[in-house]
Amino acid sequence: MCMCTLVTKEAPDFAADAVLPDNTFATIKLSSFRGKYVILFFYPLDFTFVCPSEILAFNKKLDQFKAKNCEVIGVSVDSKFTHLAWKNTKVEDGGIGNIQYPLVSDLKKEIATQFGVLFENGGVALRGLFLIDTKGIVRHAVINDLPLGRSVDEALRMLDALQFVETHGDQVCPANWREGDEAMKPTAAGVADYLAKHAAG
Repeated sequence: MCMCTLVTKEAPDFAADAVLPDNTFATIKLSSFRGKYVILFFYPLDFTFVCPSEILAFNKKLDQFKAKNCEVIGVSVDSKFTHLAWKNTKVEDGGIGNIQYPLVSDLKKEIATQFGVLFENGGVALRGLFLIDTKGIVRHAVINDLPLGRSVDEALRMLDALQFVETHGDQVCPANWREGDEAMKPTAAGVADYLAKHAAG
């Protein structure tokens, strides 16, 4: 399945082994997070290069996600034991330390396949990120090639935008919208009014 086709559709459910914030193992079921927003992101492999920078960046902003009723979940094709070993490795030694969100094991590559991010030539997941709403619907998705790290701030911005349009059903978020900015009425007059104020900026 192409990941682009998942937007507006229910996120594929899965139950998989994971390492939890307290370093214990448990089975995580995606559908058990209904009622919360979820940032589900895939990364290629533990003990690599771009990956720890992303994982630590999400952890640094984790309180901001949680304050918006959003859980963060990472997924790779590594085992739960490799995840734990990486968590038990100091950051200065190339590890990720005690990050405070779950890392899911996708050893059989079924989750990456379901979400359309499996890079078959390399046998790992591309850097796919999915924003899932409280009803389990995928509302935003982005995919990066292996060497290209993602923006955690952009993930937060998209979460803000989604929550804004859910709250203000008569408005939409234009390009580069950030929390506190003026939105746009989805009408010809609304577009004209918004562009008259902002197009020259």
